[in-house]
Amino acid sequence: MKAGIVTLIAGYVLSQFYRAFLAVLAPALEADLGATPEGLGRASGLWFLAFAAMQIPVGWALDTIGPRRTAAVLLGVGAGGGAVVFALANGPGQILWAMVLMGIGCSAVLMASYYIIARSFSPRVFGTLAGVVLGVGTLGNVLSSLPLAWTVEAFGWRQTMWGLAAVTVAVALLIYAIVRDPAKPEGHAEAKGSVLTLLAIPALWAIFPLMFVNYAPAAGLRGLWAGPYLRDVFGLDAAGIGNVTLAMGLAMILGNFAYGPLDRVLGTRKWVIFTGSLLSAASLFGLWLLPAHGVVTVALLLAAAGFFGAAFPLIMAHGRAYFPAHLTGRGVTLMNLVGIAGVGLFQFSSSWVFEGARVADDPVAGYRAVFLYFAVPVLIGSLAYLFSRDRVD
Repeated sequence: MKAGIVTLIAGYVLSQFYRAFLAVLAPALEADLGATPEGLGRASGLWFLAFAAMQIPVGWALDTIGPRRTAAVLLGVGAGGGAVVFALANGPGQILWAMVLMGIGCSAVLMASYYIIARSFSPRVFGTLAGVVLGVGTLGNVLSSLPLAWTVEAFGWRQTMWGLAAVTVAVALLIYAIVRDPAKPEGHAEAKGSVLTLLAIPALWAIFPLMFVNYAPAAGLRGLWAGPYLRDVFGLDAAGIGNVTLAMGLAMILGNFAYGPLDRVLGTRKWVIFTGSLLSAASLFGLWLLPAHGVVTVALLLAAAGFFGAAFPLIMAHGRAYFPAHLTGRGVTLMNLVGIAGVGLFQFSSSWVFEGARVADDPVAGYRAVFLYFAVPVLIGSLAYLFSRDRVD
């Protein structure tokens, strides 16, 4: 089981990479293909929407087929094929299709590891182990920052994408060879239920609003808006953008590790999540208030937004505490659907916010609107979460 989780984490590293790499590639894609920040925003949003749309079928597949085949086939065919389409792209339209394929391909790797953890380890350590998986996997964020900038500068973005396609297929083959499906719970064949069973659990409805908005700002800023923002407002090149996004990526990793064990340390999930979410909102409001205050200030605020916005594994653990055992796969993917759908919708629509607020002689105006567009929902989601019922295993 442990070796299998390691290979799934390698797949999740790629998932994190593919959702964040456009921020560094933006200048090259604009120069070679005529891609605009708004167009790349839609492409990034489509990755998340495709990823989210797959969660219900992935949940069924985890409970029915098992994590090994589900994760391996989707990653190899979807993400590997998407990287090939990206490498062959001759216009922004192909980038859109490539991102959709990669979103589909990456949709199962994290949930497959969470499924194995939920079925094979004590419920008490789910939040901790989920945080470790997410934290290590978020190294993909780091690889998609400065290391990607160096690679693109040395080899070109097309050659880089061909290399990524090969790595993705190799990881998929490793998952198929090494992962072992956990034993089904007793009475699994006779147990009834579906996603509708989960939606009928009242406790989950106080968790869903925060799950919907929690990850959207960090993913949107790190994966897309940080690159154009730092270029247009501060004049940074690819290396400078890579440095700032590297700091934000490292902060997101640290946040995942920090949140994971706090429910056991402090004896509460609700108040750890609520406090962190308020601090995440405060960081975003700081970017809105001080969008041109200096690279160092902005880098610190971006890092804070990444760190405090990393409550995903603990929110997942809060929801998992209410799942019936035989619906574990559907449960974790339902929570993931809510979270990733929020990322996709906010990222896709944020391009319209940017376009509507942009002023010709003011490079800051459009980005301020985007920061506010991310900040307000996090605050609202945090207040809605106050109605949730605390539960620790």
